[in-house]
Amino acid sequence: MKKKYIIGIDGGSQSSKVVIFDSEGNIICEGKQPLKPMCLPKPGVVEHPDDDLWDSIAVACRRAMDSFSGNVEDIIGLGLCTIRFCRVLLKEDGTLAQPAMSWMDARVSRPYEHENHLVKYVTTTSGYITHRFTEQFNDTAANYQGQWPIDTDTWQWHENEEVFKEGNIPKEMLFNLQMPGTILGYVTEKAAQSTGVPAGIPVVATANDKAVEALGAGLMGEKTALISLGTYIAAMIQGEENPKGTSDFWTNFASAPNQYLYESYGIRRGMWTVSWFKDLLGDDIDVKGKELGMSPEEYLNREAQKVPAGSDGLMTVLDWLAPSDKPYKKGLMVGFDGRHTRAHMYRSILEAIALTMKNNTDKMCDELSVELENIIISGGGSNSDLFMQIFADVFGVKALRNVVNGSASVGAAICVAVAVGVYENFETAMKKMIKVRDVFEPNEQNMFLYKHMNEDVYKNITNYTDEIFKKSYPIFS
Repeated sequence: MKKKYIIGIDGGSQSSKVVIFDSEGNIICEGKQPLKPMCLPKPGVVEHPDDDLWDSIAVACRRAMDSFSGNVEDIIGLGLCTIRFCRVLLKEDGTLAQPAMSWMDARVSRPYEHENHLVKYVTTTSGYITHRFTEQFNDTAANYQGQWPIDTDTWQWHENEEVFKEGNIPKEMLFNLQMPGTILGYVTEKAAQSTGVPAGIPVVATANDKAVEALGAGLMGEKTALISLGTYIAAMIQGEENPKGTSDFWTNFASAPNQYLYESYGIRRGMWTVSWFKDLLGDDIDVKGKELGMSPEEYLNREAQKVPAGSDGLMTVLDWLAPSDKPYKKGLMVGFDGRHTRAHMYRSILEAIALTMKNNTDKMCDELSVELENIIISGGGSNSDLFMQIFADVFGVKALRNVVNGSASVGAAICVAVAVGVYENFETAMKKMIKVRDVFEPNEQNMFLYKHMNEDVYKNITNYTDEIFKKSYPIFS
């Protein structure tokens, strides 16, 4: 049979990535473009400058297409995954009425305010980018969480008019909703000229970025959790029910119709903290890494491999970005003595991520009455063998790493494969297109240490330090 190809787009918080796969999930080529720094004109306002969401995707598409050596006519579709919890305001022709609001913008957590007379449509990042590709006003239903008048049971706009009044968005300002794995429209000639993507191929609905990542990571069943390592780190378990009023997790749409994801509380500025620490060290690790033919991250991991589990008592609390209801919270490292080096500090950050997610995931599993058998780790941080082993040791179960660990693009490709009939359903497509690369077994000695450290010390640190930060907050805020 003639080989077919699928374009998977992963529009993230820090970059836009475009990957071209074959129908078995193998990467053929890819392109990437960093996003510009956020625009922060005043407190509470966090915007994507200019038309950066679309422009970065267009550049990444051209880079992927420039390195594609196959027959363009054999590209059968494009799957689109974008950042969740954003808000995009459009003119009547579908162009931006004003810069897109980031998920960090305070306005997206409040009802819409119609302050700009040019605004005709209120949509998500996926709705906007879909329109740029297709000129259709269609969007996936699975990217509407937060301040939207959607019925999470039916995956359609709510029938209760009071819900629309609460959100302050008239129905005529909203896009048409479709299920993941359906065709939203087709790439126009104009979009093809901007992106290099072939005109006429279908653009397929996926979901919100975390849900598409979970699909592409192979998350199935209630015995497995996905730990998504990104700017925001979260743990997810798949389910079929839509529970409401939960206390230790919330329910998100999955990237398969009528399925749900149970998502734990996460870590804001999660992997950002790792990057922050690397940048703090300056050029030294870049130079030393280059001398050994490795990246700065690889060099730091190599140093931290020599540090024992528990980092000789150095512990990190990852409150680098305080929640709005507890603005006094601060990040901290506690337990320094003369033994500690930058490698201890780096390992302590990795351990803090694993321990925090272990505690958050345990609370979710307890509420769901679920006992995990393994975890999948996705995102760039999973490239680290050290980090993978820490996760296995902290969670006390097998930690899996896939061949393609940037799994949002894989999830987007899976949605295309189902929509155009390459595979009959999502389960079959996942089995064919996702491959496990490594399995990390927990080290019994390290498991015991982390359990002891977590239960007796780590969980209790903020009970004491928060009281200090409450007093210092008025001084330094």
